[in-house]
Amino acid sequence: MSEILSPVSRRVRAITIDADGVQLSGLLGEPAHAPPRAVVVAVHGGGMRAGYFHGQAHPGLSLLELGAGLGFTVLALDRPGYGLSAAQLPTGQTLAEQSVTLHAALGAFARRYQTGVGFFLLAHSFGGKLALTAAADDIGDRLIGLDISGCGHRYAVDTDELPDPHSLTTRRLSWGPLQLYPPNTFAGSRSLLVPMPEREWREAANWPGLLPGIARRVRVPVRLTFAEHEAWWRHDEEAVATMTGMLSGTRVIVDHQPDAGHNISLGWAARAYHLRALAFLEECMLRRAGTVT
Repeated sequence: MSEILSPVSRRVRAITIDADGVQLSGLLGEPAHAPPRAVVVAVHGGGMRAGYFHGQAHPGLSLLELGAGLGFTVLALDRPGYGLSAAQLPTGQTLAEQSVTLHAALGAFARRYQTGVGFFLLAHSFGGKLALTAAADDIGDRLIGLDISGCGHRYAVDTDELPDPHSLTTRRLSWGPLQLYPPNTFAGSRSLLVPMPEREWREAANWPGLLPGIARRVRVPVRLTFAEHEAWWRHDEEAVATMTGMLSGTRVIVDHQPDAGHNISLGWAARAYHLRALAFLEECMLRRAGTVT
């Protein structure tokens, strides 16, 4: 594993991880004065990049800076087919393949860095699908929990709208009311917006059929957050109950984030959401330590 040494901000730097031959780029935030208590692995959604979790439009929005300040290492990775790996994987990978690559990346990271009590996946949108798949495939018991925003079971839109999350007709679905975001968010986010790899968007329509088989193999605690203005997914009582029922083998918490659109981590509500997610991590750490049942 090699690192790009150019700093991104005071506590955050760029990193490259060799995941069994797949070169994944990303961002790394680390505690300044002590070993990490755990590693938060931030997994972005479709058509975005790892910088989604390092919002710079207003102080306090960055998950990487917040997590590092609270004693966690935060590793935000560009998923396979994004960032550095886009040239190597121009059509991307399926969810099953991305899970293999992600686990390889976590293994490589653990061989070089301290990981505390383990890895906690904090995922958004399509990244939530990967987080659930990776948890289902976690035969090494390296994951301690999942916190997922903007990912449900039943789409609230026609599947024909899925391939291009950045088109004029679907932009409102991803962002919601513009006042939910600080000024300069959209200008500053242009470098984060990229096309979804072909294999990824082709598989997206199959998610409602894929989830039941994935969900029944998840054993770590899961927290699901739906923004007040979430428009890609159904998050009514019936739809949420169906999804949580599939996750019958573990503890599931459902939360709703007020004053937020689908892209929670870039909005004014980012800090509130991130603090809630890290509070859930604290609960998962207690369970992993065996202090609660």
